[in-house]
Amino acid sequence: MTDAYIIDTVRTPRSIGKMGKGALSTMHPEHLSAAVLAALKERNGFDTAEVDDVIWGVSAALGLQAGDIGRMAALDAGYDIKAGGVTLNRFCGSSLTATSLASAMIMSGMSDLMIAGGMDMLSYAGSYGMKMREAGLGSAGMGAGNPRLQAKHPQTNQGVAADAIAAMEGITREELEALGVESQRRAARAIAEGRFDKSTIVVKDDEGRVILDHEEYPRPDTTAESLAQLKPAFEMFLDMPSAPGGKTFRELVLQVYPDLDIKPIHHAGISSGVVDGASAILLASGDYAERHGLKPRARIVAMAETGDCPTLMLNGPVPAAKKVLAKAGLTKDQIDVWEVNEAFAVVVEKFVRDLDLDRAKVNPNGGSIALGHPIAGTGAILIGTALDELERTGGRYGLITMCAAGGMAPAIVIERV
Repeated sequence: MTDAYIIDTVRTPRSIGKMGKGALSTMHPEHLSAAVLAALKERNGFDTAEVDDVIWGVSAALGLQAGDIGRMAALDAGYDIKAGGVTLNRFCGSSLTATSLASAMIMSGMSDLMIAGGMDMLSYAGSYGMKMREAGLGSAGMGAGNPRLQAKHPQTNQGVAADAIAAMEGITREELEALGVESQRRAARAIAEGRFDKSTIVVKDDEGRVILDHEEYPRPDTTAESLAQLKPAFEMFLDMPSAPGGKTFRELVLQVYPDLDIKPIHHAGISSGVVDGASAILLASGDYAERHGLKPRARIVAMAETGDCPTLMLNGPVPAAKKVLAKAGLTKDQIDVWEVNEAFAVVVEKFVRDLDLDRAKVNPNGGSIALGHPIAGTGAILIGTALDELERTGGRYGLITMCAAGGMAPAIVIERV
């Protein structure tokens, strides 16, 4: 089997995901994607005509974010027309899965040079969704208005699911808020020390003016006391009908877990930030890298995908991590850096407890609570963050995983070379 190597990773800074408030909200989604693709080319000087494919993730595939952004963004970035492009959707896990698929193509010997990545502009998705609701075309929810599916696997609001897991696991609000404060502290330290600088690009407009050159979302002054003042964000959804005339979100959970007493505790300070952002990874076979003077930074060791309970939907990372460790032939003690997406604080807290991990190795530079979660763009961001940290500390192995809507989780193990 051919090895697949990471040559480079790039990402945009993340901007606040609200129209008129975030710096990136004025951009076309294809332009934002093209920015990281162009940066990969500028930094590494490869021949874009030799790119076998661009595998791109987009979760909120609506309006300007619909269609095959992977292909359109590559063309917009000035890539040769021979470089193909395809777009996929595994919700939050999209660009992590895109990386797995690109790596698999190289490992199989069918491809030599691949790009994986993804993006979401939550500012645009939110604005577009509002227009749809005003036009009477509101969202049909996670189950897409499929009553047969909801009867088999009821799918609730994600925040309600997070609160349900906390209740099930006996995890308190105070414990989750401690994780939220620590995420902000670690992110602030990482930014101050320039730990993200290697992979983060400056986003510019066509005239060369800077649109964004820093992370907009972090709140470094966050304290346990300030978080304690916040009201639970998903309490309002608990007893709201999931669809006109349908069951409430609480009833959907109780359909599967009838004895569960759900207490609303998650709020903005312990949930992932709503942001805009994009990320991309350049991958190559060892032979191609050697022939073209590309220096590998990491090797893809193993990839795994797994499904879990669609109703709770956020519990996939633990079984995914166990599965990918087994495929890699590694133990948890051999992992130097764990990047576990902070979709909600309970996801990471449960992950650390279930696997009995050293907290210092898990999201050592903060996570999506502090930095934001551009959905389909996050997985590739986490791979780059893990690789940068391995290089900074001299570590060998990193494991990256995240929950995805529908009760799924992709996972990847990388080795610094």
